[in-house]
Amino acid sequence: MDDFLYQASIYLAAAVIAVPLSARLGLGSVLGYLAAGIVIGPVFGLVGAETESLQHVAEFGVVMMLFLIGLELEPRALWDMRDRLLGLGGLQVLLSTAVIAAVAIYANHPWSVALAVGLTLSLSSTAIVLQTLSEKGLMQTNGGRATFSVLLTQDIAVIPILAMLPLLALPAMPHIESDGSIDRGADALHEAGHHSLSLVEGLPGWAVTLVTIGAVAFVILAGIYLTRPLFRFIHATRLREMYTALALMIVVGISFLMTLVGLSPALGAFLAGVVLASSEFRHEMESDLEPFKGLFLGLFFITVGAGIDVGYFFNDPLDLIGLALLVILAKGIILYLVGRAFRLRGRDHWLFTLGLAQAGEFGFVLLAFSTQQNVIPPDLSQKLLMIIALTMLITPLLFIIFDLLSRRMGNGVPEAEPDEIDEKGPVIIAGIGRFGQIVNRLVRASGFKTVVLDHDIETIQLMRRFGVKGFLGDPTRPELLRAAGLEKATVLVAAMDDPKQVTRLVGFARRQRPDLHIVARARDRTHVYQLYQAGANDIVREMFDGSLRAGRYVLENVGLSEYEAAQAEQTFYHHDRASVRDLAELWIPGMPTGDNKKYIERARQLEKDLETELLELAEKHAKKSA
Repeated sequence: MDDFLYQASIYLAAAVIAVPLSARLGLGSVLGYLAAGIVIGPVFGLVGAETESLQHVAEFGVVMMLFLIGLELEPRALWDMRDRLLGLGGLQVLLSTAVIAAVAIYANHPWSVALAVGLTLSLSSTAIVLQTLSEKGLMQTNGGRATFSVLLTQDIAVIPILAMLPLLALPAMPHIESDGSIDRGADALHEAGHHSLSLVEGLPGWAVTLVTIGAVAFVILAGIYLTRPLFRFIHATRLREMYTALALMIVVGISFLMTLVGLSPALGAFLAGVVLASSEFRHEMESDLEPFKGLFLGLFFITVGAGIDVGYFFNDPLDLIGLALLVILAKGIILYLVGRAFRLRGRDHWLFTLGLAQAGEFGFVLLAFSTQQNVIPPDLSQKLLMIIALTMLITPLLFIIFDLLSRRMGNGVPEAEPDEIDEKGPVIIAGIGRFGQIVNRLVRASGFKTVVLDHDIETIQLMRRFGVKGFLGDPTRPELLRAAGLEKATVLVAAMDDPKQVTRLVGFARRQRPDLHIVARARDRTHVYQLYQAGANDIVREMFDGSLRAGRYVLENVGLSEYEAAQAEQTFYHHDRASVRDLAELWIPGMPTGDNKKYIERARQLEKDLETELLELAEKHAKKSA
């Protein structure tokens, strides 16, 4: 028990120190976890033999992650991805395997060993890539969806790869152990095969197929017909922790069932998530499992770092680093060409290329299995383990390169071919998200024509289904604004999600049209000041009006009449608008507001003025009531 508590303290302390530091430096959490593992393992030797067994437990984080991703995808969405799964993902796996195997054959390895090496290194890291995509908000971009499609294809491909590897086995060569006994290889493998539970071991091929199909069918049917009664039963107990227990039971049980029939637990969990995506309990399961997923994934990354054999690495570091970079380069070139073939462009193309260029955690599984089945010799397996670990360590740096490339390319919006704009109107609405949609509906319903611009093709397509015509393109591009009629427009509404884009658009439009009335969406008070300086006429803070209305409801329910609460709301509204204009004159770009003494003094004075106004209003209402 003491040893367990000691090890747990070491792992948690390393994560708590390294991960926030890495995140603050802009390097992401994954690199922080890997660095923490290297420090407590190879550098200081605080952890040791338990790392490998911990890694098997930590791999459950990948299973949970795929289950949660499945919850976001309904079966129809998965069916819509079939072209990318079979084309984009399949082509990447086949080409990567072929190229890496060819290099291995050139290095004088037998073709069977070369093929096994190619299959192992063709897979990328689901854990690192998906975690990084989620952190950076890239999952819903075209590049993010293409990357996810390939990762899902690779996870599915693990099944036939595991089935094929035993066919590539080398002849078992007996060798003499240190105690003088003879290890015949095949006998050890035969004995090892009986230590794990299996529903398909010893069955003929047709029976294995039937059992496997039956297990998948059971997962689907259970997800459709059993989960709802189970959740209702748990709901009746009114014990919050039982929801978490049930969500864990579903993921653990499905993973165990998939293992029994020789399938990937991650694939089974993903399938279950897709089945449950339309369930009313989906969000409950997401909130229950999210903390466990994060902890298990973090533990997985730490064990990868802690498991690096520094002694083996320093025997020939240049060779190992060179081979790791060669794997990344080879896969990167293949990914670049495949992405080109499937018309990925700009940032999306580079995200796809750099994000998938590493080898992945499933490579550890395939290497262990290949060594056990005498497919890959032990000395080569050790070198490949180090190469995989190094490529995973380099991956966060590849995402940093992607960020640098993104900044060089412009404003961070995924590139797409803009539409040809064939309409002009008095009102241009740039950005048709939740904010812009309401503005657009009100203006159009009042009989005025609008020209809608947005960079998200899915949003534009969705609006067209509802009969609202919009044009695809980056609203900050001058030629697009001119085509939309900026020179003759009466009003421009800057309603994009990105505050920097909004500020840039307002500044450009004001320079082009000093007489144009500009309505801008602001993220917060600081953004309001930036927009005032850029030249916006009317500035609407995202949460201000909704928060003000909520405050009015509070006043109505603590003693004020509807009229009195509405008066207080209007007083606050007009005072705040005047205050913002006043404080905008004192706001200094780049200086923290806490260091701006004149700003603070004026803000405190304005707050006292507001309190005085509201008290006078309350006294006025009290006199009328008397």
